[in-house]
Amino acid sequence: MKKIEAIIKPYKVDDVKKGLNALGVQGMTVTDVKGFGRQKGHIEFYRGAEYDINFVQKVKIEIVVSDSMADSAIAVIQEKAKTGEIGDGKIFVYHVDDVIRIRTGERGEAAV
Repeated sequence: MKKIEAIIKPYKVDDVKKGLNALGVQGMTVTDVKGFGRQKGHIEFYRGAEYDINFVQKVKIEIVVSDSMADSAIAVIQEKAKTGEIGDGKIFVYHVDDVIRIRTGERGEAAV
């Protein structure tokens, strides 16, 4: 199994969610996060004052899928989250040794 974490622009979450649902992904965790990459933040103006915004609002999506579904899920995230502009985000992929469903005690892919 693979855990896929994607850091994306907030307004792309619904597109990514719909694409993953169509693929058959049954659950995901979505978290509001702040951070910066190469863009190192940006400058905003509010009521004539300049503000240096060091951290940019992003969303982190976390899913766990079978090994056979991982490449398809990554492709969907790339397609749906891409704008072609700086700050589109990153995708991280981790190996998952085991999953346990707390309610039933199921383990492995059956618990996902």
